[in-house]
Amino acid sequence: MSAVLRIDKQDARHVLTLTRAEKMNALSADLVEALISALDDAEAQGAKLIVLKGEGKNFSAGFDFGDWQTQSEGDLLLRFVRIETLLQRLAGSPCLTVALAHGRNFGAGVDLFGACKWRVSAPDATFRMPGLKFGLVLGTRRFAALVGAERARAVLEQAATFSAEEALRDGFATRLAVAQEWAEIEQQAADTAAALTDASRAQLYAALSQESPDADLARLVRSAAAPGLKDRVAAYLQAR
Repeated sequence: MSAVLRIDKQDARHVLTLTRAEKMNALSADLVEALISALDDAEAQGAKLIVLKGEGKNFSAGFDFGDWQTQSEGDLLLRFVRIETLLQRLAGSPCLTVALAHGRNFGAGVDLFGACKWRVSAPDATFRMPGLKFGLVLGTRRFAALVGAERARAVLEQAATFSAEEALRDGFATRLAVAQEWAEIEQQAADTAAALTDASRAQLYAALSQESPDADLARLVRSAAAPGLKDRVAAYLQAR
């Protein structure tokens, strides 16, 4: 348990709830590290199912820009690298991973949703990935793997907001469901996760994986390491 993440363990089900509702569950450095640690612990303790959701009005507003001005470009780069590390840990998990999203979601919060195997969206949820507005390549290949390269290009070039219905149509969301149905969906996921042995599930997910962790990290670092990262962030925030 931490101030930014609540962990509920129910036998082989670990439910991770982002609890920064006052910040729209933006991904602070502490929250990112808490999530990575929770994933490590879940796998070490034999979890079969990991569920992610957010308190308050939305799932996650993405990168927390709250104190960016006090950080060096190197500090910001490390924070983005740790977010990519989190996404890779989540996408490569041998557990069945389920994200339950509602409200307005942005940037790395959308990437967090996209890294899960079951991606359940409330009908009123929206999604936007503006990272390329300040030159950041984060989650881009994974998004394209889900929705197709042409659709990904159209969305990301314009940093366009897309609806839950569009997310379902494009394959980014796997299901739409109101919050009252989420408990039932969690149970369905638990039953699905228990249908295979841990070894069989891990082998299945590994065989189906399209992850390219080294290439994804390299693209992120190249994009974020270009001189002027803080200036680009400042321009983005001013325009927003």
